[in-house]
Formats: sequence, C-alpha cells, structure tokens
Amino acid sequence: MFQVPKSEFETIMLENVRRERRVRAIAFPQMTLVRPVVIDGVGLHSGSPVHMVLHPAEADRGVVFRRTDLVSQGREVSDIRATYDNVVNTMLSTEIGNAAGATVSTVEHLMSALSTLGIDNVLVEIDGSEVPVLDGSSEIFIDRIEAVGIEKLDAPRKAIRIVKPVVVEDGAKRAALLPGEGFRLAFEIDFDNPVIGRQSIEADLHDPFFAEDILRARTFCLRRDIEAMWAAGLAKGGSLDNAVVVDNDHVMNEDGLRYEDEFVRHKVLDAVGDLALSGMALIGRYEGSRAGHAMNNRVLRALMADPSAYEVVDFAEARPSAPMQRDLAIPAD
Repeated sequence: MFQVPKSEFETIMLENVRRERRVRAIAFPQMTLVRPVVIDGVGLHSGSPVHMVLHPAEADRGVVFRRTDLVSQGREVSDIRATYDNVVNTMLSTEIGNAAGATVSTVEHLMSALSTLGIDNVLVEIDGSEVPVLDGSSEIFIDRIEAVGIEKLDAPRKAIRIVKPVVVEDGAKRAALLPGEGFRLAFEIDFDNPVIGRQSIEADLHDPFFAEDILRARTFCLRRDIEAMWAAGLAKGGSLDNAVVVDNDHVMNEDGLRYEDEFVRHKVLDAVGDLALSGMALIGRYEGSRAGHAMNNRVLRALMADPSAYEVVDFAEARPSAPMQRDLAIPAD
C-alpha cells in the first residue's frame, strides 16, 4: 500500500505524542527545566560579578556545572559534576571541583532549590568560580525556575533509601542519616549570642510549604567574625542585602529577620543543598546538631561508602511523611 511520506513537522509531532505517552506511564519521572534561566549577581566570598545560565538537560545527566571561562581548554577542564565526592572545600560554603583543578563554590543554595523542586538534570553554565549569592537564601532561585517551568523527562526518577543509621561526630558536632519515610530534617544550633542562642526545628522536604518555610531563610554571620573572614579572603561580596548580620544583642539589617528562628532554618536549607550532592533524592531522616557543610559532606560520604546502609529504589517508594508542625512557620514581626 502506498504511504504518503510524513513531513518533518508530522514526524516531530508523532514523536512528541509517543514521548508524552511514555512519560505518562512513568509514575515519577525525572525532571529538568522547560527553558533556560539567566541569573546575574555577585559571589558571596569572591565579591566578583557572576553570570550564570541554567539549561535543560537530558535524563540521567544530573547537575553539571560548566565553567564557560574554561571551555576553550576542553570539557574535562570546564565541567564539574555536582556530586558529594567532588567536594573539595567546606569552609563557610560547599565547593566542588574536578581532576583538572577547576572549582565552583557556594553551590548549596542553588542545589537546595533544585532538590526542593525535584529537578534532577540541569547544565549550569557559569563564567566564574562562585554561584551568585543573590539575597542569601534560595528564594530567588526558586522564583526564577518556577517562572520558566519544570519539564518531565522520559525516564523514571530514582532515590536512595537509607536502611541503617549512619552517624558522624566531631566533638559537639553531629550529623546523622537514618531510615525513615519521605525525607525529614531535624536541626539544632547553639550559639553564644543572645540573638541566636539555641534553636531547633524539624522540617519535611515533601511539605508543600517547605520552600516558603525554609528556603527564604538567609545566610548569617556575627559582626565580630567579619574581619577574620576578610583576612581569610572570604565574604568579600557580603552585605546587609545578602546576609543577616548580628552585632552582639541586635540584628543589623534594617528589616530585621524573616522568621524568629531564621538562623536554624538556614542551616536546614544548607543541609538540603549539601545532601543533594548524593545525586538522587533521599528517603529517610537527617539529623544535624551544630553541623555545617563539612559534617554534611562527611555523613554523605560515610553513607555512600557503606553499601549495606542504603539501596537504590524507584522514587515511587518515597512516601511523603507527615507535614512539619505549622506552628514553626511563624514569620518574625
């Protein structure tokens, strides 16, 4: 029987229909962006201007940072996979690098936004060595990504289910990954400062209010520590526009805090970003006490070093746990 050749348009449309059918058959598909997201800003620690573009990426690509200022030297130099075993520095931020020595620092706020939105695959083109700090939280990343939309891919999403406790300690610092349903995070901080003091919170990554309750919390520091950070070549781009600064018994920012316990909430934000370097969603529970980027990376490395402590499963098995306590989500006056 004679068949009329399909036009290129018809061929593309037919393939799109077939792809949509395959995607609908996948309960929890991998995700990427609908179209690129452009973000400009300055690095918190470098103080340098940064131009960054988030691009859609194919299934199983993961999150890859590409230093556009190094592309001429080849992909083995310019490309850095956002994985826990590529973390090269954890002093006041999380920095990843590759075998060629290229690095990108302060990735945790962007990674936290991607993880919260369930985005698995992104190519991040960046013309410098540090992700822009923006307002010191993940809120702008969330807003920009949601503005372009999230696309389902033709591949099932996988997750790492924690099946036995993994704990790391360093003096009073502690980080643990424990078995559980969904993914919950509990954090406690204790600062010798009357404004911060001792704070604790428990949050659920699957809670629909997680971004509103956690990802708006900004990075913070004590004013007395700023000169020491400058001497170490850090916080060159820090200001009251992108960080909460505490001076003895008061907050220096004119608008004050976004939440009464904004400090511990930001620690949860950081933990989500650091743990997103596992490369997959996590099923279980994270507990942190006075922990920071170093402890978060240590506990993730300890988990992945013990094959008996986890298993890779379909994300469909990641049952959301009970919502976080709503009385914790009280903005500061």
